[in-house]
Amino acid sequence: MQFIDWVIIILYFLFSLLIGLYFSRRASGSTENFFLSGRKMTWWLAGLSMVATTFAADTPLAVTELVGQSGIAGNWLWWNMLIGGMLTVFFFSRLWRRAEILTDVEFIEFRYSGKAAAVLRGFKAVYLGVFMNTIIMGWVNLAMIKILTGMFPEYVNAENAILFVGACMLLTAFYSALSGLWGVAVTDAFQFILAMAGCIILAVIVVNSQQIGGLDGLQAKLPDWALRFTPQIGAESEPGVGGILAMTVSTFLAFIAIQWWASWYPGAEPGGGGYVAQRMMSAKDEKNSLFATLFFQVAHYCIRPWPWIIVGLCAIVLYPDLSHSDKGLGYVKAMNEFLPAGLKGLLLAAFFAAYMSTIATHLNWGTSYFINDLYRRFIEKDKPEKHYVLISRIATIVFMFLSVIVTTQMKTISGVWSFVIECGAGLGLVLILRWFWWRVNALSEIVATLTPFVVYGILYFGKFDVKFPETLYIIVPVTTAAWIVTAYLTSPTSTETLKKFYTKVHPGGPGWRKISQQMPEVTPDSGYPKLVVSWIAGIVLVYSFLFGIGNLLFGGTGTSVVLFGIGLASAFVIKKNFDKSLI
Repeated sequence: MQFIDWVIIILYFLFSLLIGLYFSRRASGSTENFFLSGRKMTWWLAGLSMVATTFAADTPLAVTELVGQSGIAGNWLWWNMLIGGMLTVFFFSRLWRRAEILTDVEFIEFRYSGKAAAVLRGFKAVYLGVFMNTIIMGWVNLAMIKILTGMFPEYVNAENAILFVGACMLLTAFYSALSGLWGVAVTDAFQFILAMAGCIILAVIVVNSQQIGGLDGLQAKLPDWALRFTPQIGAESEPGVGGILAMTVSTFLAFIAIQWWASWYPGAEPGGGGYVAQRMMSAKDEKNSLFATLFFQVAHYCIRPWPWIIVGLCAIVLYPDLSHSDKGLGYVKAMNEFLPAGLKGLLLAAFFAAYMSTIATHLNWGTSYFINDLYRRFIEKDKPEKHYVLISRIATIVFMFLSVIVTTQMKTISGVWSFVIECGAGLGLVLILRWFWWRVNALSEIVATLTPFVVYGILYFGKFDVKFPETLYIIVPVTTAAWIVTAYLTSPTSTETLKKFYTKVHPGGPGWRKISQQMPEVTPDSGYPKLVVSWIAGIVLVYSFLFGIGNLLFGGTGTSVVLFGIGLASAFVIKKNFDKSLI
């Protein structure tokens, strides 16, 4: 690191802080301003904020690790989530904005009634806003520690790294507490552009280095399995050995046919939720909410991964001796080895940007649950808005310190991904159907939340020889049967609550016929066949451009032209369906 590198990093921190200070007054008026930017956010800003949040410090390292272990096809472990993401775009983004609630946890008492709804709302406020949120931030902190120790081994080590990360987090918490979602979103946009610019520059420099020799040289030096875009179905790869991602038929079907709708996972909740729902609810109107979510899916899957994939492929050639579990470190090694003075500071600032955008969102989002769905709902109900904004700012700082404490207790994040998916298996169907079927009640969602933990515990402690993702074939049916039986054996949500919900959201469809027949004055949504067509077209659009870009990079020009043509045709279908019946 040279003097110019440090200047760039200092300027980055200063600019991020100035954005937070600039938007501090907008956040002060009410909790709606603090947590939802007064519901005035444009689609492009909300969409950029979503993409920036999912671009954490660990993301390039994770993609590099997947590519190093299983080639480009290794990314199907997260590319499969697009199917559920597109479902959110066309079926749920408008509904979230129309509901006009502050958090997705508040939805529980908006949709359900009785003590069970209150208990579920309070539980989720603590479970998601405090417990799960601090664990996710601890996960992101661990990745930033890995980057800092890799970049500055002479200054940063395992013992003092938490101090550097804590200082960065304190600055993030400070501007988040000042500016609320307005400052977080605008800073996200700036940070995302900076982070992507840094990653693209690194990819260009590394692939054109003398050791690689451009994209043609890279292809010549790589094994065939590394450049395959799709996994090998019908086989299993040998653990710990590099090669094409191989899946049995049952594993492939579990990912493609079950996981995207059945399992809850932070940032990829079926039906939308978490910070994605927060951005949808902050949009200016339903149209901006839909466009924001569509832009997020396109940028998240099509645009963002390729600079990381290229560096990951180069790392296979440059660092063949890295162990199977340390393949992600190839990204940090490439930064250290190939970036000159100035650019090294720029890329490190880019990593700080990726880190801080994720942390800022999680601090604001987690605080929204704690304030709106616990403190305001159960502790202090009738205080002035300025009181809740003040407590929100204090809670933001407190959550920052909690996440630092959690980070000091975390040693590894291996297995967390599959554990979270398994313990949310079956819940996803409730999160989808509660919008479209009046009979779903609070006890149904409680049962759907708890049953996967019970079944997972039986499978794990009972030493059954079933591993993820095949466990989904057991957990999902049991959970689904349990919550449906519960729905029919317990009292439904009160008619008064159902009518208020239907009047406000009017989702339409056969699942609401019992209520809609009592309320002929309410005009329900229609055009669901067009929504299904748009959903399928959206999936085709993203995958076409994703693989079109890949083929263009690696010499498949003819294939890329065909894929881009299919993608444009899909975009035309979506645009044609953007009529008044859909928005």
